[in-house]
Amino acid sequence: MEELRADIDRTGLDTLAGRKAPRCRVLLIAGRPGSGRSALADQLVRRLADDYPDGVLRARLTGADGEPVPTERTARALLAGLGAPVPAGACEDELTEALRTALLGRRTLLLLDDAAGAEQVDPLLPDESGCLVVAVSRGPLTGVPDVRPCTLGGLDTAAAVELLERYAGPTRITCDPVAAKAVVEECGGQPAALVLVGGWLAAHPKTTVVDAAKRLRELPPADGHESAGRPLARAFWLAYEALPAASARILRLLALAPAGPADAHTTSALAGCSVAAAESALEDFAARGLLRAEPAGPYLGPQYWVPGCLASMLRALLETQERPAEVELARARMLERTVRQLHSCRASTETDDPLTRRRLAELPRPLRFPTPQAAEEWLRGRLPALLAAARLAVRDGRLDTLARRLVSALTRALTAHLGAEEAGPELYGLHQLVLDVAQRCEMPLEKAAALLNLGDLDARAGRTRTALGRYREALDSAREASDPYATSRSLESIAASHQELGDWQRAADWYRRALELRLTRGEPADEARLYGRLGAVHTYAGEWSEALRDWRAAAATYRRLRDLPGHARALGEIARVQEYAGRPQEALRTCLEAVEQARQAGDVRLEAAVRLRLADTLERLGDPPAAGLHRGEAERLLAAGEAPGPVGGPGAAGGAGGDGPGISPARAPGLPRPQPGPHGG
Repeated sequence: MEELRADIDRTGLDTLAGRKAPRCRVLLIAGRPGSGRSALADQLVRRLADDYPDGVLRARLTGADGEPVPTERTARALLAGLGAPVPAGACEDELTEALRTALLGRRTLLLLDDAAGAEQVDPLLPDESGCLVVAVSRGPLTGVPDVRPCTLGGLDTAAAVELLERYAGPTRITCDPVAAKAVVEECGGQPAALVLVGGWLAAHPKTTVVDAAKRLRELPPADGHESAGRPLARAFWLAYEALPAASARILRLLALAPAGPADAHTTSALAGCSVAAAESALEDFAARGLLRAEPAGPYLGPQYWVPGCLASMLRALLETQERPAEVELARARMLERTVRQLHSCRASTETDDPLTRRRLAELPRPLRFPTPQAAEEWLRGRLPALLAAARLAVRDGRLDTLARRLVSALTRALTAHLGAEEAGPELYGLHQLVLDVAQRCEMPLEKAAALLNLGDLDARAGRTRTALGRYREALDSAREASDPYATSRSLESIAASHQELGDWQRAADWYRRALELRLTRGEPADEARLYGRLGAVHTYAGEWSEALRDWRAAAATYRRLRDLPGHARALGEIARVQEYAGRPQEALRTCLEAVEQARQAGDVRLEAAVRLRLADTLERLGDPPAAGLHRGEAERLLAAGEAPGPVGGPGAAGGAGGDGPGISPARAPGLPRPQPGPHGG
């Protein structure tokens, strides 16, 4: 600890060379798994936390499966921890640049645990000398400049005996200090091995420390594992073979827990046991040093981690002692439980619906959330594991029923609790996952759906041309699948992208193709909506006669459908175009008709908006008293009802049928660019 603290203020090579150090100081703690490297890093960070007022960020760079975590995933998690915006669909370079930008001017402490190499650490280093990075790795991070490793070996004898005593209890250690030193020697002074032996002694109060030393010498190595014959492997085997058969099976199955952390529900589903039995087993494993417990919020419950130094040995045991069919069944049980939890999580936001309340009541009590806030806390706390479960569900390259349900349930829960904007990065990853599988397995309908969803997220992020390319691909896949819904949605999305790019002619052409498909299928509500979109595009282009033709067609369709609000909105847009075209008297008559339709519909907000438009028209016609009457009536309506939402020009929300232009006071023909939402609905 003293060496690491001294290294913070050590003069760096850049300073000695006369160059200003643009990056933060990096402290490296190196050692073999089980050497206590992560524990030392965690203790160091706790002691230094007060010196870094902008907080502590933590990331584990190696997954529970032993594979390096992609840098873009780590950068996204760190940005989320900072509360910085995370652009959906951003590449690794964009995310790491955004992370460095977010850390400028901050004093933040970053703990990067279990790094596989410099290529994982270097892109995450802040360009801010006020920050500090503590990295944990097996060896030196060659490639990261000016980093000296603090290398850990074993504990000295006195410290090792003290650690053994902490877990085993003082009596037996004090009574036989020679045997305690023998145990320390057999464990090579490795903290993880000593914790396991101490846990074994605590679980067997009638055994002596001599028995522990003898058993360690006699145990065979953990066959088939890279650490066979090492002290940690022997200590693990000592602890593992002492478990009852049922507990040993539960421990092996924890190697399947997505992203590492496991709670009682995950364990219960994997083992096929009750939640209470799972809780008891997890607590026992933690007492024996086989798991690390981490406290959580009141609704999330404690989380348990397999220490990184033991994870590979558990995976090896799972492969050799569990049949593949049993492993697949355990995974299926876990994923099914996750789906049910996600359904309950989303349903907690819809308790006003009697059907939803009845479905919630049918769920087992442990799967219900007492409040929406509790459900959101669970969702946020378990999000890395939930995303890993989704990746696991489609890992074998199939979108079977369970995988579809899991991805769908997670998408809905994220949207319900976090909103489309905040959940965008996670949703992007889920849809990209589905796209990869759909492409690999030649599933055109699933490919079209994934491309449409990704296109919508690209459009929200302002990558309109990227979105346009995805929509075109989606159209090809939708046609290959002969799916009319996906085809029409693709056509409309392509049109909306061209509209966003200001290419009015192409936008009108694609909207017309979508309209022709709807006309062929006899879908009048969608016909009216598309007539409105065509009218909006022609209005932007200044093509008044074409705009009037399409808006009148929309109005006629709404009238035929007896959709009074839609009819009133369409009439309001007709009045807008008539005014742009220099026909104020016609605009006045149309506005009066729109007011009457809105009044009959009982839509107070809509009637107020139309009356405001009518007041503007009357003022232009030189009748201020009448304009004042309508403006006053509009204010009275708005005061009596809810506050008005946005009522913009073409492309604004709240237009005809919810998709076309909204009702707003007339503007001069110099129209603003549209600001549409996600393309394609």
